[in-house]
Amino acid sequence: MVIRRVTIRIDEETRRKLQYICDYEGRSINGQLLYLARESIRAFEEKHGTIVFEDH
Repeated sequence: MVIRRVTIRIDEETRRKLQYICDYEGRSINGQLLYLARESIRAFEEKHGTIVFEDH
């Protein structure tokens, strides 16, 4: 698995609130964003079917 670095722009209030949630959940911001991305993918695939790439 290749790990890619992604940069996001986020306003300070949102970042602080996200950090609050991360502290509560025991995750880093990176870990929380990965969790949210995976949950979004899971929900999408549950509704629309598995995402399949032709190159794999």
